[in-house]
Amino acid sequence: MAQDTTDENDQGPSAALLAGGRQPVARYTLDVPTGRWWWSDELFEMHGFAPHEVVPTTQLMLAHKHPDDVTRVAGILADVTRTGAPFSGMHRIIDANGRTRILGVVGQGDVDASTGQVTQVTGYFMDLTDSQEAFAQAHATQAVSASAARRATIEQAKGALMVVYGLDDEEAFEILRHHSSITNEPVRDLAVRLLASLAGGTDGASLTREDVDHFFETPRPPTQASQAG
Repeated sequence: MAQDTTDENDQGPSAALLAGGRQPVARYTLDVPTGRWWWSDELFEMHGFAPHEVVPTTQLMLAHKHPDDVTRVAGILADVTRTGAPFSGMHRIIDANGRTRILGVVGQGDVDASTGQVTQVTGYFMDLTDSQEAFAQAHATQAVSASAARRATIEQAKGALMVVYGLDDEEAFEILRHHSSITNEPVRDLAVRLLASLAGGTDGASLTREDVDHFFETPRPPTQASQAG
């Protein structure tokens, strides 16, 4: 079981499902009065067992929850067996082989109309491990690519200053950093403007000291926000 995923760092089952292809799905039923569980074969496999290799119990399920998630999951299980309210969410387990898996879960309880007691809880588990890892990898790759692009832009601008002014790497960066503080913009944004300005040059091809001097002597163009104000 897992809580409704509202934590800002928790993407939830829906986001995970969108990150990959078809997810393995398993079914379960908990008979609340007796505490007996029924698992489909897929749920045994998600926990690292052969079908019917072990007897599923609440204790067994909680024992396989990730230590950081077990208290939260136990609380959700207690809530649904008391109220029967539908729930969905995501949590981690450690299967019988020691692998950490990410499972999405949905379910709800059946309430006896005459007694008001929850008689059983039914629902589905989805193994989101692969899609979540792919989702995280895609975001990491995008972040690395963006970081590499920023570095490349700054390196090109530094290279231009090193050539024109005869500076070393640190001195060229210090000029960029100094002027970025004057224009109140990130070094990367200043580097972008510098490269765009130098692309025109005095004759469209050569790079001269006069071009660079002119760039640093020219005030930063106003942003759209400042123009609007």
